Amino acid sequence: MDPLVPILTLFAFLTAALSAFTGLGGGTVLIAAFFALGMTPVEAVPLFAAVQFVSNASRTVAYVRHVEWRGAGWFALMAVAATVLVAPYAAGVDVDVVRLILAGLILVSLLPTRHNLAPLPPRASFIVAGLLNGGLGMFVGATGPFTGRLFLRPEWTKETTIATLAFTQVLGHGLRVLAYGAIGYSAFARPELLLPLCVAAILGTWAGKHLNRRISGEQFTGLFKAVLLILSVKLVYDSLRGFGWI
Repeated sequence: MDPLVPILTLFAFLTAALSAFTGLGGGTVLIAAFFALGMTPVEAVPLFAAVQFVSNASRTVAYVRHVEWRGAGWFALMAVAATVLVAPYAAGVDVDVVRLILAGLILVSLLPTRHNLAPLPPRASFIVAGLLNGGLGMFVGATGPFTGRLFLRPEWTKETTIATLAFTQVLGHGLRVLAYGAIGYSAFARPELLLPLCVAAILGTWAGKHLNRRISGEQFTGLFKAVLLILSVKLVYDSLRGFGWI
């Protein structure tokens, strides 16, 4: 058995539990683990996209009546356009550049923010989120660090935020699966890894919902940030070593 299978399956379970518990963030840990374990973008991103498609689809089904469909429509329009534009360049991207960009995005996402910052207008938020998801998402996989905050709208209920974010992630990851397949990198090329990851994601979602009763949000958030920090440092180290700077 490939030694990556049990390691990544465990990560898929834990990160799905994290997403079910907090609403987002698990995918960032999972893709960072993929890159930290030495996978290249054309190996990591389509596989990750397929797993996250399953994970977010289960959350979408649970909250489908709360989806903000107009916003999701603007998101989809921009995500399709951006994905089509950048797909031809995905295979040639330098893995060390991707690691460095992802580490930077993670570190920026960990910076404290002022809660009174005014969000972009709704349509602008969805347009920007779609462009970032379809563009940068093709290279780094996880888009939560740079699009998640665009869905934290003061006029929305918690359920609307979770539902719309999950549905747009289904769209984005589905587009990446199709785009990478079109350029010759199928997400289904390694079924021995894909299947256990998808099962782990479903089980992790179920477990995460039950964690709400046992672990405080502060404890879980602190652990999540610590894991992200460790992974980002590992990604920076690997990228600098790849550039020959250390």
